[in-house]
Amino acid sequence: MESTFVANVGRDFNPDPRVEVRSSFWDQLERTMLEILVPSFGLDGLIRDQYGGDVDTIHSVRQVGKDSEMTYKSDAHRQAYDARGQYDSSAYHSDAGYIERNREISEAKKAGKLIDSYTGEKVPRNGKIDLDHVVSAKEIHDDPGRVLAGLRGEDLANSPENLQPTNRHTNRSKKAESMDDFLARRGDEYTDKQKALMRNRDDTARKCYESRLAYTYYRSPDFWTHTVAAAGSVGIQMGLRQATGLVLTEVWFAVREKLSVTGRSLKTMLFDIADGVSLGICRAKEKYAQILSRFGEGVVSGVLSSLTTTLCNIFTTTAKNMVRVLRQSYASVVQAGKVLLFNPDNLLFGDRLLAALKVLVAGASVVVGILLSEAVAASGLAAVPGVGELLVTFTGVFASGVLSCTLLYALDSCDIVKKAVASLNKFHTIETDIAFYRGQADAFEAQVAKQLAYDLEDFKKETESYANAAHRLMQAENDPIALNGVLRDIINEKGIALPYEGDFNSFMSCKKNALHFS
Repeated sequence: MESTFVANVGRDFNPDPRVEVRSSFWDQLERTMLEILVPSFGLDGLIRDQYGGDVDTIHSVRQVGKDSEMTYKSDAHRQAYDARGQYDSSAYHSDAGYIERNREISEAKKAGKLIDSYTGEKVPRNGKIDLDHVVSAKEIHDDPGRVLAGLRGEDLANSPENLQPTNRHTNRSKKAESMDDFLARRGDEYTDKQKALMRNRDDTARKCYESRLAYTYYRSPDFWTHTVAAAGSVGIQMGLRQATGLVLTEVWFAVREKLSVTGRSLKTMLFDIADGVSLGICRAKEKYAQILSRFGEGVVSGVLSSLTTTLCNIFTTTAKNMVRVLRQSYASVVQAGKVLLFNPDNLLFGDRLLAALKVLVAGASVVVGILLSEAVAASGLAAVPGVGELLVTFTGVFASGVLSCTLLYALDSCDIVKKAVASLNKFHTIETDIAFYRGQADAFEAQVAKQLAYDLEDFKKETESYANAAHRLMQAENDPIALNGVLRDIINEKGIALPYEGDFNSFMSCKKNALHFS
């Protein structure tokens, strides 16, 4: 593919028989590394990756303060949490929901139908009973997820599933602790059945609580506004990264071409570099369609990677290297999908599958390089003064370049792959017909070009002279002597060489003579 180098890196790999194979291989390795790795490693600075993604989620905001790397992605969300105010117990216990739930519990106790939610024991009509917030009111009030969803803490804390009747000893011993912390501290005071009942109440209350937060926030305009904005931003950044990578690659090869002549002065070399940069930019401009295609592919892959990262951060925390892996994976998937679904070069079925496989192989090689560079960074080598960061980047680039080029070369050199592609190319698809008609069009175009090479004025004069000669011959067809004269005139006019010399009858009377036609 012209629009995606890795898709046809092997199809254009035809070493010159006069050039050493290893030299040709390293030339191909250089181009592969530049085409694939310049955007993936050299231009990643154009994209601002954030630990935990680009959108605040309930999971991510709860990690703020617990995870030193986690921060709010929106200043408005951070300010809202800071402005939540101090926890006020009286506000929660005087809320209408608490009062209504207390009334229901009192009526059930008077009727002799009340059961202690934690012990499972029946509460006597004159028994002392408290209402306990299964998920404590303070925990709910200070929950960043609750503030992010924009829900009132009083409504959540005093919901029927979260406000349960129990004996005063249990309630006042538990205080604002979570059920797990409470049972870890005072669990020996209860039977296994009672502890199981307490955990069941806690699990039910928390599921209801979490579902209300998720339902409210992930359906809110606030969440989707930030999600769409983040996806669009990453998409544009990714598109610029891909397009810029293509331009820089063209500039590099133009500069290298200018510097290929040795023995020049430093001043001349500097001028050559400037000329090479200018030439590379001009070549890139000529490939504007390819640049736009790369930009579009980058936008789609950036949007998909951003949406996937946001989805992942709803459940867990994604590190920066994982965001890079997702982004590169989607870049490869989008390019491969373009080959398979749209087939811009009208490849035959087998060639199309091979081209898509090459894209995925190259993308997987970059992912391996990213993971390897992260492993080197984690080993502590990144902290080496002066060379640490360079070593990390070099490791990833070198590993990805060697792996991708080697695998791509192996795909094109493998006899099994060649046979499989040849077999798959025999499947009749629309591309088969397109290839046939394209061949016919090429032949027609070649014939037209050949015809256009004629000088039209000369062609008109020549056809006019032949038409005049034919007219003169038709007029003299009944007079042999006149016809002979016309023929001689035409031969002289056209400069036609006769196959004999002198008089025809005298020439033919000699047996040694022979006619020579030129």
